[in-house]
Amino acid sequence: MTVETILRPYDDDAIADAAERILGGECVAIPTETVYGLAADATNGEAVARIYETKGRPSFNPLIVHVNDFWEAEEIADFDRTAQILADEFWPGPLTLVLPQNPDSPVASIVTAGLPTIAIRMPAFPPMRDLIAAVGRPLAAPSANASGRISPSRAEHVMATLNGKIGLVIDAGGTVHGLESTIVAVADDHLRLLRPGPIDRAQIEAVTGLELRDTKDGTIEAPGQLKSHYAPAKPLRLDAIDAEDGEFHIGFGDIRGDASLSADGDLVEAAALLFDALHHAEQDEDCDSIAVAPIPEEGLGAAINDRLRRAAA
Repeated sequence: MTVETILRPYDDDAIADAAERILGGECVAIPTETVYGLAADATNGEAVARIYETKGRPSFNPLIVHVNDFWEAEEIADFDRTAQILADEFWPGPLTLVLPQNPDSPVASIVTAGLPTIAIRMPAFPPMRDLIAAVGRPLAAPSANASGRISPSRAEHVMATLNGKIGLVIDAGGTVHGLESTIVAVADDHLRLLRPGPIDRAQIEAVTGLELRDTKDGTIEAPGQLKSHYAPAKPLRLDAIDAEDGEFHIGFGDIRGDASLSADGDLVEAAALLFDALHHAEQDEDCDSIAVAPIPEEGLGAAINDRLRRAAA
């Protein structure tokens, strides 16, 4: 069924409209500091099911629950000392914690895809915080795009795949980080990195004093772990020093390309522009494939390369 998709600038009236729609069981698109999210009432199983249906998302792929304060988070998940340290240091912000779910959690079971753990985050960006406050409930919110496609860092990216599928998109311009949140599973004596993101390994290990281990067994515990994800409709080639015929070349540093993630080699700038550049390259009618210059693996580069490898898979 096709619906009229309204694009509204972020203001109090837009938030009130979005809250009314969510309380009525709809899902709406709204920006966080990472990417635009497709938000629904996390306590309403039917509403969350509409997220999966709208995105074409596999039902075994769990969602992140977004809250506005720590007390709300404690109603949903069990926080040990390490989890509290991470929340104190990085919340609100782009860190998602995967924790044991509280037995009395109000979150609908479909959100966790049947897992005993739950992914939870406290966002920092005012539009999302305003919406959570207006709804008065935690919100489930994966990226606001068709499943597996390029994540949206602007409202027009949302419209590219969800126009006609949702009733409202709130436009607050480009997102700050441009990459989805870092996801960390908290265990008794160590941490596991489920998805790299804006908060890097060194920051997490410095705060906790614990080793942050990689997860490579293929088990889906959190969003962003599918082998093929964030993918443009055109083939993508990585570590490209030069462009081949028919390629749109995305540069970095000294490699200029047709467009650059950062001419200065700034990884923060590159992360913020990554999905924007992929959308631009995908829409370029003069090119039938995409090439991306090498990105250093250090720091935030690990998160950028994670998205690129999954996009090219």
